[in-house]
Parts: sequence; C-alpha cells; structure tokens
Amino acid sequence: MATITVIRRIGAPAQLVFQAVADPRRFAQAIAGVTELRFLSQATAGLGTRFRQTRERNGKAMTMDFEITEYEPVSRVRIHNVTHDTEWDSVFSLRPTKTGTQLTVQMTTHSEKPLARVLMPLICLLIRKPVARDIDAVKTWCEAVGV
Repeated sequence: MATITVIRRIGAPAQLVFQAVADPRRFAQAIAGVTELRFLSQATAGLGTRFRQTRERNGKAMTMDFEITEYEPVSRVRIHNVTHDTEWDSVFSLRPTKTGTQLTVQMTTHSEKPLARVLMPLICLLIRKPVARDIDAVKTWCEAVGV
C-alpha cells in the first residue's frame, strides 16, 4: 500500500470546488487531456455513478473505469478504480476557509500482487506530480469560474 496526498487552498466557494471534483463532467473540463467521458451507470453524478474516462498523457491514450463510492455534498467524495490489478482509492476532502476552500486529495493504492506491492511506493512517487498538476488545474478552473 502507498499513498499520495496533495493539499491546495483554492480561492473559490466549497460548493464550486466540490462540483469540480465530484462531477465527472466538470472534472473533465477542469483537467487537461480528457478525450472521452462515458457513463456506465444511469446516474451521472453522486453515489454509485460509474464512468469511463479516456485521457491522453505523453501522447498515449489511457482508459480507466471509475465509481463514486462515497458522496457527502460539499464535504467529501471518494472515487475508486482498478488499474492493472491495483486498486486506487481517491478521497477528496473539502474544508471551507475564510478565503475559499482547502482541498485535500488522498490517493491510496492496494494490490494483492507481491511485485505491485513492492513497486507501488515508486509508482506513487512518479505519479505524484501529474496528480498535483490535475489538482492545480482544478484550482485554476475553480478560481476562474468563481470570479
């Protein structure tokens, strides 16, 4: 198991920040590289929403399936996916501040495969910067929309 944590202070209301991270359509607007978003459930937002997202990174397309497994409006959303036999559990927690919102993202990995368990801390080190870039993009998007 390994964990990535990214914390950002965003100059926008918690409601807007929550929508940006909890609504797959808004998240796709805020971050770079999403080329396709398809819903796999009747729900398109909220608990139980399942969706498939294709992103292009470094010239390569990567498609992943996600499910919203926890949804507490304006407070917390948990999104789960499995990639290459590794579970990724991402929790987005929001806390209103005097000047906006503090967003904390904690991504935890888990795999039953011994090699994956050994490599996960290294993989998390490698993807921490792209995850931080996504959260910075959410910050930029929220602050631009919130004006």
